[in-house]
Amino acid sequence: MSKIAEGLKYSESHEWVKVEGNIAVIGVSDFAQKEMGDITYVDMPEVDDAVKAGEEFGALESVKASSDLISPVSGTVVEVNGELEDAPEKVNEDAFASWIIKVEMSDASELDALMDAAAYKAFIGE
Repeated sequence: MSKIAEGLKYSESHEWVKVEGNIAVIGVSDFAQKEMGDITYVDMPEVDDAVKAGEEFGALESVKASSDLISPVSGTVVEVNGELEDAPEKVNEDAFASWIIKVEMSDASELDALMDAAAYKAFIGE
């Protein structure tokens, strides 16, 4: 059974969002990392890149597959988790501690389209 953190928002493409004021901290769910297997590379945007809700901002690569990362919100990247460049396996170790990017949101109302923990749990069928 996958770990689902309470208090976060979730997208249908298995990203999670932790809201800190106007900043969206974005990572991938425990369910997603389990589906992918051992993650070998995290492709991330650059600081100051614009991201758009519903559009790709990077990718996860594992020994099994490559999976696009889809931004749950629109805005500007203010920080990337450089630790993942050298240690992508941290996503496997703790998907909720290993955020990927932080985005200054341009439209916080986009969060309303995301699922809470209970809805996400139902979505993945657990």
